[in-house]
Amino acid sequence: MSGSVRLGIVGGAGWLGGAIAGAALEAGAVRVENLTLSYRSAKPERFPGVFWTDDNQALADRSDVILLSVRPQDWPSLNIDATGKLVISVMAGIRLADLAEKHNTSRVVRSLPNAAAEVAKSYTPWIAAGDITEADRATIRAVFNACGVQDEVGSERDIDYLTGLTGSGPAFPALLADAMMRDAVRFGLSPGVARRAVNTVLAGTGRLLELRDASPADTVEAFLDYRGTTAAAIETMREAGFAEAVARGLASAFRKSVEMGEA
Repeated sequence: MSGSVRLGIVGGAGWLGGAIAGAALEAGAVRVENLTLSYRSAKPERFPGVFWTDDNQALADRSDVILLSVRPQDWPSLNIDATGKLVISVMAGIRLADLAEKHNTSRVVRSLPNAAAEVAKSYTPWIAAGDITEADRATIRAVFNACGVQDEVGSERDIDYLTGLTGSGPAFPALLADAMMRDAVRFGLSPGVARRAVNTVLAGTGRLLELRDASPADTVEAFLDYRGTTAAAIETMREAGFAEAVARGLASAFRKSVEMGEA
């Protein structure tokens, strides 16, 4: 993607839209003078030099690529004519065919960055349809590589599944961390010590897996083979249904994503 591409982010004042904007600017995927962001109420005081507007059609008219970052329930009222332009959705559940029909374009993308886009550590799956060109694909990769790591996947069903696995994914380690911290506080540790201990463990584990490109299963088995305190904890968690709980949670997220697209 050339920095000369004009990118507009509908919902750029929001948390995810702003995170993508910041990541794209930081990585040089877009130049500040070529970025347009929209807001609903008060104009934010961030990203000096960026063009801010509360008119989404005006944003579309001055952009080559339009990224839609609004809540799925707000999308039906979003009336934008994007004739001939590349439209990228980061909204859960909204189908490619519906995007193309509503916004009058044959170049549409479904994607799902996650919360870690704010620190350029998102995993973003995406799928394109219609008259997508290789230049379009380069643009999509540049935007989402700026946010972390991206993959083009094979079907909208894959996106629906990944809505839970990676789109919701940052919440799952946070859920584990919260359970660990609550147990530590119940044991008698101070909340500050518990928080630092748990957050450091999770952050360190993520970094190790990333740097080593390690198999999580291999890491678990290494601890089980040692037959120490970690093995005792893992075996007890498994007996309590840890894997089944995770699988059921992901299945619920998948069903919800499909339902949102059918609403």
